Amino acid sequence: MGEAGNEKSLIGLAWPLMISFTLRSLLTSIDVVYAGQLSDTAVAAIGLFFPIEFVFIACWVGSSSALTSHLSKAIGEKSEGQLAQLLKTAGGMVAVLSVVFAALGGVLWWAAPHLGLAEGVAHDFRVYGATAMVGIACCAFWSVLPDSLIKAHHDTRSTMVAGLISGVGNVILNTVFVFVFEWGVFGIGLATGLARLGSLLYALYRARRLEAARRERWKTEPPPRKRYGKRPGYTAAGLYNRPLAALLALGIPSALTYTLMSTESFLVNWVLSRFEDSTAAIAAYAIYQRAIMLSLMPVIATGVAILPFVARMAGAGRYGEVRGQLKNAFFLAFGYVVLAVGPLTWFGADWVAATLSNGAQTRDMASFAIRYAVPLGALVSVPFILSRPVFEALQRGGPGLVMAFVRYVCLAAPLALLGAYVARSLGQDPFGGLIFGLLTGSGLVSVGFLAWLTRTLKVLGAESSERSGAGQ
Repeated sequence: MGEAGNEKSLIGLAWPLMISFTLRSLLTSIDVVYAGQLSDTAVAAIGLFFPIEFVFIACWVGSSSALTSHLSKAIGEKSEGQLAQLLKTAGGMVAVLSVVFAALGGVLWWAAPHLGLAEGVAHDFRVYGATAMVGIACCAFWSVLPDSLIKAHHDTRSTMVAGLISGVGNVILNTVFVFVFEWGVFGIGLATGLARLGSLLYALYRARRLEAARRERWKTEPPPRKRYGKRPGYTAAGLYNRPLAALLALGIPSALTYTLMSTESFLVNWVLSRFEDSTAAIAAYAIYQRAIMLSLMPVIATGVAILPFVARMAGAGRYGEVRGQLKNAFFLAFGYVVLAVGPLTWFGADWVAATLSNGAQTRDMASFAIRYAVPLGALVSVPFILSRPVFEALQRGGPGLVMAFVRYVCLAAPLALLGAYVARSLGQDPFGGLIFGLLTGSGLVSVGFLAWLTRTLKVLGAESSERSGAGQ
């Protein structure tokens, strides 16, 4: 939705995010590329920071998902009071998170020399970690507020532009700070923070414009649909009883869901470390992960667009439109995997594997995984990726958390081990068996998640129809 207030379809919201997410994914490893021009200690330092950065990403995603969902619902209900409550409460929550992560930057600066690292690695980790953490605290977390508001207004083009400002700015600033000013890892960390600042300033500008347009539009539009009876968790005036509790009830499960995704890599790498050719297997699995994540970016972007779209439609009681638009999204996502991911991975597998690996064994395993497992993995991941944000849009964080726990904790390691064992007993490469064991778990969870979603939307649609009939 732009300033004119015209509603867009779900796909209309998703395509700018598809472009943004794909390009940003290609730029995510830019810090490592520049660090590689400095020294191995710089690369190691950035690698050590990855798990810490993942904690930030989980907190950011959880906060953003919760705020976007509630803001979208408030706009769907045309509730000015809820919007004010949510933005004020989220501002306090973000301020606390920013202070916590700034303090973590100080802890990193103090602790790095005492972690038993080699002297050069400790120095670079200390400088890069503290600098990057300050950038996260000052810029990255504060972007939760305007970014969520922009998505709630269905202006995903602005989200795309903000992401491109951050990505392109990071490349330019890294080039200047590393090669012109020769600031080393400090320059890399500073470039990332300043690039996020540019994105934040643009998002704040767009959020102000969208809010001004909304206020003017609501003055001339019909009043909001009347609610019958007091709803649990809301006052008689339609405001939240406890807005912070409402945000945390969705934000914490969302953050935990995202965190659980990292456990699959940990468990699989543990299994691969027991292989005879463990180094090649771990390297091939890392290449496979990068390939499947890149291939899924358009689907992930669609999932991000689903959150504000469904939340607003649900707030307005328009569940029939939700079901229709979701069918289109699933159809297009499956079509994209079959018509685009399949051919690209089939014909490009050998080139990608040769480009990203040196050893012949690693190259063979990576080529096999890219050609066969990436398209299948993307196909079975579509229902999981698109179902989770629907529940979050309905302010239900539990289903995503439950299914993520089943997939990443309960099924990943057992099915990986079983797949490797079956493949070995049949005289096949255990690496391939491990990958297809993981895909089996993903498929089972996706089918269950899709069935859960279908039933939930059917029940909610029936309840909405009953309320509308009672109101008449």
